Amino acid sequence: MERKSSSKELQNLLQAIKSSDVVESRIELFDKLRDFDLLEKSDLAPVIECLTTFWEDFTCLDISQCFLNMSILSVAAKYVDSGLSGCLVQFLVLGTKASGWCGKHLKMTAMSTEESQEEEHSKLFFQLLLDFLSLSSASTVALTGHPVFIDNGSAAIVERFILEQLNLIKDVVSEFKTISSFGSEILKAAQTVIDTVMRLCKGYFDAVNWDLFDSRPEKDENNIDSERANIMNHVTNVTKLTTEKLCELGILAGNEGGSLVTILNVSWKGVVTLLQQGKRVSKEMLSVQDIIVTLISLVNDPLRCAAEAWSSSLKETISLTEARRAFLPSKFYLTTVVKISSLYPCQAYLVSKEVTLCVLMISTFKVLLSYEKLLNTASEVFSELLEKTSMDLLNSLLSSTEVKQEHKFELLDWLFNDESCSNSMHEGSSIFSRMTSMVEIFSVSCEVMSEARLLLLGRVALFHDLLRHSRVLEEDIKIKITRKFRWFLDMLVYEDVYSFVLDLQIPVPYGSGKAQALVWQPMFSALLHALKTFMIVVSSSFAWEELEAFLLENLFHPHFLCREIVMELWCFFMRYGEMDMVNSIIDKLCSLLKLLESPESFLVPGSPLRKVARIICLLANGTTPMADRVYSSVVGDGRSQLSVMYVALLLEGFPLNSLSDSIRSTAKEKIITDYFGFIGSFDDKMLTTCSSGAFGIPVHALSASLRAQQVSISDVDMKTLKFLVAIIRNFRNPVEKIRKEHYYKLLSGTLGIVSNMKHLYKSDEMEGVILELQTLFVSAPAASSTQLYQCKPYLALFMGGLGDMEMTESDDCAKSSAVWELYHMLFRERHWALVHLAIEAFGYFAARTSCNQLWRFVPQNASLSYDLMSGNEASEKRFMSDLKAFLEKETALLNTTPSMEQLELLVREGMTLKEMVQKVSRIHIDATECESMEINVDIVSKKRRKLPDGISRGMELLQNGLKLIGGGISQWQENHFESSELHDKFLSHLSCLEDVVSHLTGLAGNG
Repeated sequence: MERKSSSKELQNLLQAIKSSDVVESRIELFDKLRDFDLLEKSDLAPVIECLTTFWEDFTCLDISQCFLNMSILSVAAKYVDSGLSGCLVQFLVLGTKASGWCGKHLKMTAMSTEESQEEEHSKLFFQLLLDFLSLSSASTVALTGHPVFIDNGSAAIVERFILEQLNLIKDVVSEFKTISSFGSEILKAAQTVIDTVMRLCKGYFDAVNWDLFDSRPEKDENNIDSERANIMNHVTNVTKLTTEKLCELGILAGNEGGSLVTILNVSWKGVVTLLQQGKRVSKEMLSVQDIIVTLISLVNDPLRCAAEAWSSSLKETISLTEARRAFLPSKFYLTTVVKISSLYPCQAYLVSKEVTLCVLMISTFKVLLSYEKLLNTASEVFSELLEKTSMDLLNSLLSSTEVKQEHKFELLDWLFNDESCSNSMHEGSSIFSRMTSMVEIFSVSCEVMSEARLLLLGRVALFHDLLRHSRVLEEDIKIKITRKFRWFLDMLVYEDVYSFVLDLQIPVPYGSGKAQALVWQPMFSALLHALKTFMIVVSSSFAWEELEAFLLENLFHPHFLCREIVMELWCFFMRYGEMDMVNSIIDKLCSLLKLLESPESFLVPGSPLRKVARIICLLANGTTPMADRVYSSVVGDGRSQLSVMYVALLLEGFPLNSLSDSIRSTAKEKIITDYFGFIGSFDDKMLTTCSSGAFGIPVHALSASLRAQQVSISDVDMKTLKFLVAIIRNFRNPVEKIRKEHYYKLLSGTLGIVSNMKHLYKSDEMEGVILELQTLFVSAPAASSTQLYQCKPYLALFMGGLGDMEMTESDDCAKSSAVWELYHMLFRERHWALVHLAIEAFGYFAARTSCNQLWRFVPQNASLSYDLMSGNEASEKRFMSDLKAFLEKETALLNTTPSMEQLELLVREGMTLKEMVQKVSRIHIDATECESMEINVDIVSKKRRKLPDGISRGMELLQNGLKLIGGGISQWQENHFESSELHDKFLSHLSCLEDVVSHLTGLAGNG
């Protein structure tokens, strides 16, 4: 029970404590001191001095001395809340001494044995430690209510006190595993100390007018400005040491695992809070970039551990709980990095390579997780926890107004640079052989990041994420990203990237808000969706001009995947773009089509004319206004409807059914009418008088329309079969080369027509057609000619329809024998495309024919009968196996799981395509250099020189002579059909001579 005491009694008691040499006696005296109720606050100072003096700093654990220190703590705890304004500094000295002692003996206790006496000592010590942590919190609270110290001596004591308290908590965390029964209570008390220190830092910051910080004068002890400077320095030092110690504490708690989550949270949240409230001065007193680098290493450590565990012994699907346990620590650290980088973007830029490498590793790790089926759940959890946060980290730099624009551009160049692509192209090994080792991505350093082959696919995935989250970026960054589209296409040419983009499925967020969920999509589809999202984002900005220019420049990209992406973006634009912009693009493409119009190129699938026609058809498909506009532009300008441009459009699938009713009816009727008009007036004289490569346009127009099922002919018209027979017979006759070219084109087109007119197969005249085809393709001397070889794809289409025809399975039946021989001829072809067409035709035929002896249609030496390795040994069993596999593929579901062999095939195709693109790029560069050289010559030689009259007169005579020679050869061809070979030689030499004269004429004109 407390009793009032006088100052005299207090002095006697303190003197007795000083005079006593026995620990037990001092304990009793300190207990009496605890029961005193001081009348004067001035009496508190000698009490605190006595407590500090007799705090036992013994070197071994002694029970009596522990009791003594506990008694001292009990006395100090009584007076900590009684107002320490006069002796707060002395009280903090006691706390500093006690915290140092607790830290030292905590380590000694952790090393002690499990003997009964040592165990009793440990329990006593942990109770003492709890009491001191409670006193430490109370002391810090008392310090919070006291004004900031002005003198340097007192400020140094406060700083030392705070440092020792945080050092003690660090020791507690370090030895946490050895603390048993008191562990949770001690951690709770330690957290309380951290909270009070944080409140002290906040109170200190609020008490200082930081508006004067930047303009503070030099220290001068004789004026008030010096006092203000001392206060600012003191507050800055307290914040600095607290932040540094909380970082150390956070790292230590993270290394100890999930049992210290509370300390982990309060430590790093404290760091963020201190950096936020002291933003104006923290960048001067702290190395924020070092904190960011530390946190990035903490982000990577849990991911590396998961990669090591899963890549070495993965036998079953990773559960949701296990995945979240593995990735949640990285989520916490990454979120902390984002907060700090958002507060200090300039300091984050100083370590931008480490930041971008972290983001790129996360992107690559996500791809590798998606590749393994047993890691699908882990991949979903990873995407949910880390994908958006990693993009927030990158955007904290790209969206900051404090980071200079050129620095942002450097950041994007570092991530998506052409050198990374070109340097990695020369490496020989494939990513496939390294996919089982996810650990390798965490061994990549900043120095080799730009050339790391393993990160290539991660760069593409990161570019995909950047496009998806581009809405928050500023205008200049969007323009810069648009210019990176060329880099993106270059990456797709790379064989490993190309194969993975086509095969891999990744989890992608779908929906928005609370309804958002992860769905698995092919990476190719996800990339297209991100590109379309970016198109919408930049549609009303200056970046759209860059994007439109890019799409126009890459309409004819040599890599098919890049070309498909560009066309898909154009189609998306046509569906949803502003009508004026859409019409402008269509008009430009139609004008380009007219410039490329050429009679010789409309039947060549890869010609520029056909390429532009294909683009127009894709863009106009499905929309009536667009189809009408194209039709009117190509046909409605006074031309004949069946022009070269129009037929090129039909061959590429121009959507006649999308035309408005009146135009569609007229267009289809004209195609049929012109066709029957052409075959009705056809004779051999037409070929003699026609030298244009556009001969037979009505045939090709109808063939293309029937193939696309846009035109139907219900009448049974035998004129088509008679026309086909006439072409076959004329083709067999020895004619000049030009006429033969016309015949093979007509033969191809007519076979395409007949293959789409199923009613003709049941007519009596069909047998004669088959016999004529058998003679032409099998028996005739010209069966191996180049022109006839080019007709075989159309012959395969024709052969597929023979299943609707009645056949007699007899060796005496000429029609059956002809069909067998034709199929034998097709099956012996070694070209992969012809083999595919032949098998497809035979499958269609076999499903409909009434024939039972299908083995008669297959020769023993069919291409599919040979083994793939040597190509020498033929086997009927192998053919039937390959035929079965092919037919099953034709009816299989589209969603299949590719095998490793298929992926390796994609890689080989990618390498071939890459070489093609590089070759085309070199040709383009060479052409550009030649063009620039010619321009420079023209600029330099502006002055024209007049050539002598003899040269000009000679050029005129040469040109007139060539005209006379050409006329003579034409007349010779009309009167002497038997000299076709000599005619060809004259024409060949004349053509060369015309080229030389044309070149000389150009030189004369420039002279």
